[in-house]
Amino acid sequence: MKAMIRLSLRFLLALAALIPAALAAQVDGPRARFDDDLMTRLEGEWTLTRQIRGKELHNSVRASWVLNHQFLQLHMKDVQEPPAYEALVLIGFDHANKTYVAHWTDTWGGKFSARGLGTRRGQSIEFRFEYDDGPFFNTFTWQPEERRWQMRGENQDREGRRTLFMLDTLVPRK
Repeated sequence: MKAMIRLSLRFLLALAALIPAALAAQVDGPRARFDDDLMTRLEGEWTLTRQIRGKELHNSVRASWVLNHQFLQLHMKDVQEPPAYEALVLIGFDHANKTYVAHWTDTWGGKFSARGLGTRRGQSIEFRFEYDDGPFFNTFTWQPEERRWQMRGENQDREGRRTLFMLDTLVPRK
């Protein structure tokens, strides 16, 4: 009987030792929140000026927390009627891998929708999106002095050289 009690106690102690490790590993999921001091600065209403292929375009942007504060959703929309461009972007965080995630969908349709993984460096997050013709980088940078965001989109060729595709500047909507 004592042997059975000792065995049961050892089992319970071993099980108790596993519980904190299991709880610590469970950082992603419906109870986790994506709280980020940098991404919080993007929340709100913005005016976007886009320099793309020698043209200047204007969009409105609304950024708000969605899906139980798991993602910051950016709704970008051309100010023209009807809009020539519209995008929904969901930015989240993979806590286990310490990686930002962006799901980019827009008026180009499903074939060109993409998931990018991002790394933060200071006031910037660089997202890398994989496409058939090579990677695309979109770097979000908070510029606190000007109280604005800049998003720099770059294509990368086979030799690893990057070329500017677009430069977006977001200022708070008045």
